[in-house]
Amino acid sequence: MATSSPSRRRAARTLALVPAFALGACGFSSPSKPAPPPPPPESSPALQGAVTPAGARVEPAVYAAVPGTPGAMVSLAPLVESVKGAVVNVEVQSRAHPAMGGRMGLPPGLAERFGMQSPFGEMGGTPARQGLGSGFIIEPSGTVLTNNHVVEGADTVRVKLEDGRAFDAEVLGRDALTDVALLRLKGAPNDLPAVSLGDSDVLRVGDPVMAIGNPFGLASSVSAGILSARARDIHAGPYDDFLQTDAAINPGNSGGPLFNMKGEVVGMNTAIIGGATGIGFAVPANLIRAELPQLKDTGIVRRGWLGLAVQDLTPELSRALGLEAQKGAVVAGLNAGGPGARAGLREEDVITSVGEHAVDSAGALTRAVALLKPDSEVTVHVLRGGKPVEVQVALGTRPAQRGEEEVTPRDAPPHLSKRLGLQIGESTEGEGAQVMAVEPGSAAERGGLAPGMLLVQVGDRKISSARDAAEVLTRAKQGTALLLRVRMPGSDGVLLRAIEVPER
Repeated sequence: MATSSPSRRRAARTLALVPAFALGACGFSSPSKPAPPPPPPESSPALQGAVTPAGARVEPAVYAAVPGTPGAMVSLAPLVESVKGAVVNVEVQSRAHPAMGGRMGLPPGLAERFGMQSPFGEMGGTPARQGLGSGFIIEPSGTVLTNNHVVEGADTVRVKLEDGRAFDAEVLGRDALTDVALLRLKGAPNDLPAVSLGDSDVLRVGDPVMAIGNPFGLASSVSAGILSARARDIHAGPYDDFLQTDAAINPGNSGGPLFNMKGEVVGMNTAIIGGATGIGFAVPANLIRAELPQLKDTGIVRRGWLGLAVQDLTPELSRALGLEAQKGAVVAGLNAGGPGARAGLREEDVITSVGEHAVDSAGALTRAVALLKPDSEVTVHVLRGGKPVEVQVALGTRPAQRGEEEVTPRDAPPHLSKRLGLQIGESTEGEGAQVMAVEPGSAAERGGLAPGMLLVQVGDRKISSARDAAEVLTRAKQGTALLLRVRMPGSDGVLLRAIEVPER
């Protein structure tokens, strides 16, 4: 990721943008020749020996075309002036944290692979860090968007505006799977400069774009380029759908806006490829817009879930299944008791659409379902034995997968570990709540609970989600004994456990 501190993403070199030469038209008659370009200006004495704070040498600009001739670069100055006030610097600080059993950040070796230092200390803990990133204001009251990896693990966040004002900020919500975070400035007035999110779906490959950010601590730096590609999967997460651009994105640009020529934000600059030039990636604005309501309301993003294992429909699979279709997602497996299995989906079904979303690959299915609300009803169109079939599915809530961070919602009840020594999460089997961790010496440990157990009933109440379990356990009266029905993953046998609720 493009931060100036060690991070979970990539590092890259700078990109030099050069205006295009004007090309003469071809024809039978000889066209008049434009005036030759002026010679490059001599280096200003003031620039001799000048370097950036990062130690890079400052070179004078060289124009490759005469302004006003066909193909000459048009000035972006009016656009820059109108939006740069909403682009902010995000400064974060965090204290050193000791290693925690089973907790991981980046997979081993991933940071080094992209030319970055490991984010862990020698003993496996998280070292103290101070970093810089970028962001942009989307509401005049002080709501700011940035990358999750910019603020993840931060103890303090401070946001500086282009006009010199600075505010402490709190993290309203964040989503690690799409690398999006929402901040609120403390004590900010209600008339801050702000920019709006545009429609990233109408952006075409080749359209001009502009990035503003804080690379290497150089505030309000502007770069321009084009949209190089769409829907890039860089294997950063299950919902990769990045915009690719050749606009210069460097460490410190993370979280900054990618603008179209209307001054609308069409993407959030997020990642770069180490050792490459002119390859940067941005989270599409439409994906960010879809997550904003949940980030504002609860601080997390809950996603729809079918409970399927799927893979791309290849020409070979299509022939083997006797299908004429060439695109879709093949159901390779189902979670027992999951939403898809309960609705009647089968292995070897080929999913071609979900609701109004066409499905041409396994990744497209994953992204389409993730945009739908848990517990909502959706029509899944499948090919079964070559015949079209419609299946009505009540979506579940996607549980956190192994190694993924679970973010606590703002509206969650008090953390159960403070009272019972118990941490719970969504079940990967589609029902109940899963015990994620048990504190040594706690009431939960004394009651015989262990990580991995599925909590299916508390007293007389059936448990269908982690929220159900949290609600009933939090309301339990002190001094009482709770009867729990639990089972181990993959087992149908139910075990009884009892927990004595201690005083708060």
